[in-house]
Amino acid sequence: MYYVKAPAKINLTLDVLHKRNDGFHEVEMIMTTVDLADRIGLEVREDGKIELLSLDRFVPNDARNLAYQAAKLLKDTYRVTEGVTITLEKNIPVAAGLAGGSSDAAATLRGLNHVWKLGLSLDTLAELGAKIGSDVSFCVYGGTALATGRGEKIEELPSPPACWVILAKPTIGVSTADVYGALDIEKADHPNTKLMIQAIRENDFDLMCETVGNSLESVTLRLYPEVAHIKEQMMKFGADTVLMSGSGPTVFGLVQHESRVNRIYNGLRGFCDEVYAIRLLGDRETLA
Repeated sequence: MYYVKAPAKINLTLDVLHKRNDGFHEVEMIMTTVDLADRIGLEVREDGKIELLSLDRFVPNDARNLAYQAAKLLKDTYRVTEGVTITLEKNIPVAAGLAGGSSDAAATLRGLNHVWKLGLSLDTLAELGAKIGSDVSFCVYGGTALATGRGEKIEELPSPPACWVILAKPTIGVSTADVYGALDIEKADHPNTKLMIQAIRENDFDLMCETVGNSLESVTLRLYPEVAHIKEQMMKFGADTVLMSGSGPTVFGLVQHESRVNRIYNGLRGFCDEVYAIRLLGDRETLA
């Protein structure tokens, strides 16, 4: 069995610029990986079949799963005769705005490139990943990056200032399509992407905290009051800055001083089941 790590991501910025002719939205986002990851196990099969095993009842184990789609795309594109059994150990909350499914797909692409001995570059895998989902390309590389287009054009950035990340996910699902559908781009918050890049390059934690922003946040907060409540409480408990990741519903807080982490974590655990205290990863690393 060959194992690959599939880390979650958060959006330090997410700016929606306009709707494109292909129906997608043009976005400008700064994403970074965090130390919460699924684990993908890959075992080559000689019968050519793709099988996916997961103990999480909320995760489909068929062609609806992005990891399954990644394996099939790679197999079909490069006419691989071997199959694979994919074992998926979920740690990232499902449908949370943390790119769990996209990261699983990316890890499957990287892992199968190794076990099927395809010799493909990360750039090639990222191009393939874009056919599966907008966040997959970023997840192929990991680390920190500016993502543009519909999210598939990736420009590597340095690691952000080191800090703790508190994640809190309410027990609701959020429809990304509904959030985008309710978005008024003219009235939305548009974060300053260039200033965030400056904060990262200068390793300026305070500027990073001042510059976080998400064009989708106001829509999700209006549609789902539970998300707004978590954001308010996280700020009250002492996070340095708080933002929703992706289209939600997960909210994250950045915390520089470890002494505050337990207080925020325990405060949130009083009314929210899924809370995590983790570190930023930030750098591209060996994800296998």
